[in-house]
Amino acid sequence: MKQQEGKFSFLLDKVHPSQKASAANLLHYLFLRSRDLGSLQTSLHLQGLSTLNMSEAYTESQLLAVLQHFSFNKDGQVPCDYFTAQEIVKKRTTELFGKKDHDGIPSIMVTFKTSFARDYLAVKKLLKAGMNVARINCAHDDEATWLQMIKMIRDASEFSGIPCKVYMDLAGPKMRTEITAKHNRIEVEEEDIILLTEKNDGKSKLPVVECSIPGIIQQLKEGERVIFDDGLIETKVIGFKRNGAELEVTRVSSKKPFLKAEKGINFPDSHLRIPALSEFDHKCIPFIKEYADIVGYSFIQSTEDLTELQNLLSGTSLPIVLKIEKPAAMKNLPSLLFAAMRQPYYGVMIARGDLAVELGFENISQAQDEIISLCRAAHAPVIYATQILETMNKKGLPTRAEITDAAYGIWSNCVMLNKGMHTVKAVRALKQILSEKARQIPGHFAVLKPLRMSKLFFEEYGTGKTSATENGVKNIGQHSNTG
Repeated sequence: MKQQEGKFSFLLDKVHPSQKASAANLLHYLFLRSRDLGSLQTSLHLQGLSTLNMSEAYTESQLLAVLQHFSFNKDGQVPCDYFTAQEIVKKRTTELFGKKDHDGIPSIMVTFKTSFARDYLAVKKLLKAGMNVARINCAHDDEATWLQMIKMIRDASEFSGIPCKVYMDLAGPKMRTEITAKHNRIEVEEEDIILLTEKNDGKSKLPVVECSIPGIIQQLKEGERVIFDDGLIETKVIGFKRNGAELEVTRVSSKKPFLKAEKGINFPDSHLRIPALSEFDHKCIPFIKEYADIVGYSFIQSTEDLTELQNLLSGTSLPIVLKIEKPAAMKNLPSLLFAAMRQPYYGVMIARGDLAVELGFENISQAQDEIISLCRAAHAPVIYATQILETMNKKGLPTRAEITDAAYGIWSNCVMLNKGMHTVKAVRALKQILSEKARQIPGHFAVLKPLRMSKLFFEEYGTGKTSATENGVKNIGQHSNTG
């Protein structure tokens, strides 16, 4: 495991001095998770020893602690043990999200709706309920409205004495439907054929849907899926016309089978070459640099994307939050974390909306577990987002399932609520749920199957996963079987 530090010195040498221990620990954890540890964990458990499943933040220290039970003497001081890791994460979380009165539970972030720009009382109620990060989505409203929102936040924070950070999300290249048919919608049923185009020339006999971003259709291939409206309508590419792609509708999950204008489009099977920063994002950056405390990076996919924004923000100490909402971002997460470590502070958001659509809803639970594990290994603060207490926020009463979902947020460092009619009530409920969950202790260890991201990371850099260190891990299992 230690040998990997030399092999990956080209990555470790580029991180900020305050990130050195975190970068080394992330590398150790990636190496550990590049193999199946299930049988080893069972052997360790039967011997009454650590099963390694909580070792993300202090991997080397935990392995050495286990090895000492097999007469292995550690050599020298371990740079990152349990207490060091806890202190690092606490410091970074406080720096990123600010101080809060509810220690022991994650920060609470609230997405601001337009009315908050002129509702001082509502903002003050949110602060007193438990909000300590206010989110402004640059995909909505304008600079004048954002400035008024920020004024309300600063004024209410100063009056109440409750600190609150301003988080601003870059809009990113949002792909939306544009429909010129009557009522700006088309009716669709399974097996229907529709035309996806950049510009409706009025000549097609098929129902036409325009894509808001040019250059997409030329990159599509037959058989690839195109998904609309947060997964409600699924189609696949079956052919191409002069001015667009023919799509067959394969699934309609909506009660009202209409595809409307201004709905999201996802291309989960396509490798699209589009900039992560739109022209609009570039226009927003000067405002964000002046007024925001944190900037969210939507649709980031590669280290090149991250480098571009880091360069645009050079000369500032503005932390970047990497929003993981594309399969490419999941695949590249280890490399993205190392690149983010060039700065002293950064964060990661599990943006479950687009991520669930692109990965498949049935895969989102495993995906969020993997993201949290890697971020724990990197000592990176995590934001748990999308549809948290959504029914309660919109209707005033939660579903049973979303209470359990909200409780999962205890594994993150910040939980985000979206807009709604009952946001103050939702903040209070979230704070109570997290407080209750914080008192509990997990009773089972997780089986550490190989992380696909770990395998891809080592394959990308041409490093075989079998080594003396791995053989040593195998030997632990052999010793434990014999007592």
